[in-house]
Amino acid sequence: MAAQNPPAPAARLSAARCVVFAYHEMGYGCLEALLKMGAPVAALFTHEDDPHEEVWWRACASLARGKGVPVYTPERLDAPWIERIAALRPAVVYSFYYRNLLPGAALRAAPLGAYNLHGSLLPAYRGRAPVNWMLVNGEREAGVTLHHMVARADAGDIVGQRSLAIDDSDTALTLYRKLVPLGVALLTEMHPLIVAGRAPRRPQELSRGSYFGRRRPEDGRIDWRWPARRVFNLVRAVAHPYPGAFCALNGRKLWVWESRIAHEAGRRGGAGEIISSGGGAVEVAAGEGSLWITRAQFDGASEGAAAEVLSEVLSEVLPGAGSKAGARLE
Repeated sequence: MAAQNPPAPAARLSAARCVVFAYHEMGYGCLEALLKMGAPVAALFTHEDDPHEEVWWRACASLARGKGVPVYTPERLDAPWIERIAALRPAVVYSFYYRNLLPGAALRAAPLGAYNLHGSLLPAYRGRAPVNWMLVNGEREAGVTLHHMVARADAGDIVGQRSLAIDDSDTALTLYRKLVPLGVALLTEMHPLIVAGRAPRRPQELSRGSYFGRRRPEDGRIDWRWPARRVFNLVRAVAHPYPGAFCALNGRKLWVWESRIAHEAGRRGGAGEIISSGGGAVEVAAGEGSLWITRAQFDGASEGAAAEVLSEVLSEVLPGAGSKAGARLE
């Protein structure tokens, strides 16, 4: 009896059932890519939106329901849920910005493997909030990694990576939006290879990498003794839609939503001292160099151009001082 020919790539793609765990804009983009490739998505597991979070991304659940894909939002994947996942007979399990680690039994349910798309160039920036942490730390390169999932977070063998440069105009939001199409392109390239059993695979050198945990709102506090570059990096790392960078003026909490570096080096005054204003911005001395604050907001008040937001306070501190206010942010 003659040997049968292997199935054509299109046939393999349409036969390899996927169970997808996805959330956020990256989750939407990757789920959309799988559906466009003709991958049979047996189910989507996702999260309910947090009412306390600023939701700016498209809903994976809406996309799935519009394509007739069953949607589940369990708070935890206990034994009954694992049994339901296994009953779906997935060939591949994917996780795209799903916020919980998947149990080992769920990973083992897929004979072709379980894969996660992470928003950094692993092994660097394993863990939570990689985009925010990369900006906080002043990195100049970002990227995405598709990797095998194991019990340890973001530690499995690497399938593929793509990278891009970070520049000073990037905030966490703009950088994240740049990474989404990068992740979609990587998945589009690698999914057919995964289904065909020909995907690349190389171990991570975890000792050469780094791990960062979840960022908390209180991590946005500015210390004006830092160099201007460090303050600038913090501001853009946690600007809208994230909780924001903050300090205090006259006992009032002040949010700094946007800034740019005025002077990279040198002493411009005491740390936190407002030393000049112009063009709607306010220049503040840092431990080294100085920073233009361009958008600001007092807690409970409206956001606006920094010079407008601070004008009343500055006139009260030093009436008639003009651009040489001499007030200090703490």
